Parts: sequence; structure tokens; C-alpha cells
Amino acid sequence: MAFPTTSALTSPSKTILSRTINSSSTSFISSLPKNSIIPCYQRRSFSSSFSETSIVTLRRRGGATLKTHKGVTCSASSTLPSALLFDCDGVLVDTEKDGHRISFNDTFAEMELGVTWDVDLYGELLKIGGGKERMTAYFNKTSWPEKAPTGNEERKKFIASLHKRKTELFMVLIEKKLLPLRPGVAKLIDQAFAKGVKVAVCSTSNDKAVSAIVSCLLGPERAEKITIFAGDVVPLKKPDPAIYLLAASTLGVEPSSCVVVEDSGIGLVAAKAAGMKCIITKSGYTSDEDFSNADAVFDCIGDPPEERFDFAFCTSLLERQFVS
Repeated sequence: MAFPTTSALTSPSKTILSRTINSSSTSFISSLPKNSIIPCYQRRSFSSSFSETSIVTLRRRGGATLKTHKGVTCSASSTLPSALLFDCDGVLVDTEKDGHRISFNDTFAEMELGVTWDVDLYGELLKIGGGKERMTAYFNKTSWPEKAPTGNEERKKFIASLHKRKTELFMVLIEKKLLPLRPGVAKLIDQAFAKGVKVAVCSTSNDKAVSAIVSCLLGPERAEKITIFAGDVVPLKKPDPAIYLLAASTLGVEPSSCVVVEDSGIGLVAAKAAGMKCIITKSGYTSDEDFSNADAVFDCIGDPPEERFDFAFCTSLLERQFVS
């Protein structure tokens, strides 16, 4: 079943990838389009200290010469991000397949709606931002359950009631800590706090569900410092940039000074449309999405010794200055 999708913003003249350099790098680079620029980060010692971070920049210009500059390190940026903004589902916790999907299905079963969302179908539905919007699009596409009302306003209330119950069931999973934080999340947040940088979570999910994740899994001390923007706080969900623009406005920072950590195509579109830097940490449902417009792409944030990036890397995105 096909559902509406939103194409990610693309940048045909510039491709940015994160990849460890190995013996196959030359053949990989030669297959790329002309004028591609690829910063590749060797995790020899990817720590908060720029001097210990080895960066190799490979440039392909005019389809001919490949130049490799080894032993390059990030300059210590004098400009910290004003805010570090996280998506929730798929970024803080890989919640979708075994969290939200299960909670939706349990809600449908309780209401005897005769509806089940399997893994593949839910992956398609995730291209629609927001749980209420997701259910509405699904029922509009297939057919509304017999128990559903017929009027538009009554259907909105019906969807809201389903979503309320789904959120309650989802929060039970979180409170029981059946879904763990993704690697590196707590580390990156603590590094931002240590630098005095504001941290927020910006999500299309219900605000109670997001608050439960932040409080239960990150702990009350971190939760007190994190601002949450979620659910219906804005009229338009991602890929619209409204939630990120609201976060910047509320926190009193410029969008261009914010770094976003996302996991999906619609989240990437929202962040870039807001004028922010965006790092992608792929999740279970988003591994094959097009992230060509992202500022960097990783499989996760990661904790040592499997760390992929840290707060120093987030800072470097604002200036993109590399010195030998």
C-alpha cells in the first residue's frame, strides 16, 4: 500500500558522507558525481579533542584528480552551537517497530477494529508525520472501521481517543524500560550541558510520550534541563519546519546556530527548511532513505569504544574549517 511521501531536499552539487577510509575508497570515490566533496572521519581517536581527531578529505574535481590529505584535524571552533535539538523516536530510542507500532495494534485490538499494522506497512505509514495524522491517512486510504463515526468532527474525536489510549499503552513500555536509549545519546547530551549549550527534543509524537522517554530513560536531572516541543504544539508536523522554528524562537537562538540530530527523511527536510545543520543517525526503519542533503550521516551516535561522533563534531559543522 502506497502512502503520500515528501521528497527530501537535495543538493546536486555537493554530497557529504561519513565513511571510514579503507583500501576500497578510491573505487568508491571514482564512482561519485563530479565536484563531490566527502569529509571522511577515521575513528582512530574520535574524542572531544579536535587535535586527536584524524580527518581525511577526498575531493573529486572534474572527474579526474583525487587528492588525499591525511593527518588533518579540526580547528577548535570559537562558536559553539546555540542549541542541540533531537528528534525523539528513532533518535533517542528506536521506538517505532516494537514500541509505537505494538501500541497502535493493541489499541486497535481493544477497540475491536479489525486492523493490524505489520512491520512493512508501518514503515510506509511513518512517512506521514504524527500518529493522529497517520491513522487518519490510513483509514482514508483503506476504509474507516464500522465503529467509526461518519462526520468529520466526530472522526477527529474518534482518532484523538484512539491516540490517547495508544499513548497510555506506549508509556507503559517506556516506564518498564523495555526500550533502551540508543548508544551515545546520554553522552552527547551531557557534553552539550557541560558546554552550557541548550538542549531540546522536537517530535511529532504525543508530548506525554516524549516526556516519558526523556524522564524515564534520560533521568530526572537531565529532564529538568531539556525543553520539549512535541505533539500538537505546532499546527503542521514534519516535514514542515514549524517545530524547529518554534524551538529556536522559544529558546531565543538563531536557527542557523542550531544542530539537529534526526533519523528520518521528513525530519531532515524539516531541519534543513528551518535553516539548521542536521546530522542523521539512521534507525531501523530509515536505513535506506535518501539523506543526500544531510550535513553528516552515521548509523548511531555511539559510546566509546564504538563512538561515531561527539559534541566537538557538532560544533565543527557550524564553521566547516579544517586545518592541517
